[in-house]
Amino acid sequence: MSELKIQHLITLTELLSKGARHNYVGITTSTLGKKIGKSQQAASKHLLELEEGGFIHRIMSGRKVSVKLTQKGHDQISDMYNLLKNSLESIPSAIVLDGTLVAGMGEGKYYMSLKGYTKQFKEKIGYIPFPGTLNVKLNKKEQVESLHQLNNIEAAKVEGFSDGKRTYGWVKCFACKINGKVDAQLILLERTHHDLSTIELISKFEIRKKLGLKNGSAMSIKIQI
Repeated sequence: MSELKIQHLITLTELLSKGARHNYVGITTSTLGKKIGKSQQAASKHLLELEEGGFIHRIMSGRKVSVKLTQKGHDQISDMYNLLKNSLESIPSAIVLDGTLVAGMGEGKYYMSLKGYTKQFKEKIGYIPFPGTLNVKLNKKEQVESLHQLNNIEAAKVEGFSDGKRTYGWVKCFACKINGKVDAQLILLERTHHDLSTIELISKFEIRKKLGLKNGSAMSIKIQI
C-alpha cells in the first residue's frame, strides 16, 4: 500500500486525535474498532496495512499495541485536510436558478398588500414590496431539487397572522438578484398553489417594468447564501 486508502483515513485520523503525531499511544484493536465503527479484526487489519504502507510505526506488547504516525502518514493526512479545506472554501456562495417568466394567478397583489404582511416586510427585509409577485418556471429538474437547500439556510421570516375572519401563512424571504440587476427576495410560502418548480419573487420595484420583461422572458436568479 504505497498511498493512503480512503478506508484507512478514519483510522489514521483517530490515531492522530489520540496524540500519535509525536508520541506512541497505546490502544487495543477492539477499542479502535469501536471508535471507527469496524470490527476488531478490521481494525487490526487497518493497522497492519498502515504499517506496511509506511504510515505508522507499531510496537506490540501483548494484546496492546502502541502506535505513532510516521512523517509520511502525517503528510498524507495533511494533504487530505488541505484538499477538503480548499474544496469547502471554494463552494459558491449563491444558488443560481434559470427559468422562464410565467403569468401568475393575480393573488400576489392582494396578499402583498395586506397590512399584516406589509408591516412585517418593512421590519424584516427593510421595505414594503411592490404589490404582486413575479412567477418564474424553472428550466431544470436539478434546479428544483437544489431549492431544498433553502430549508437549511437562515431566512427572514414574516409570521402568519389572522384578521379575525381567516388566517394567513408565514412567508420566508431569501435575498436574491434578478438577471444580475435587480435586488429582490425569493419567497417560500406556507400556503401556495405552486410546487417548487415555480418560484415567486418580490421586490421594492415593479420588476417587469424595470427590466422590460414579458411572459416567456428568460430569467436568472442568484440567491445569496
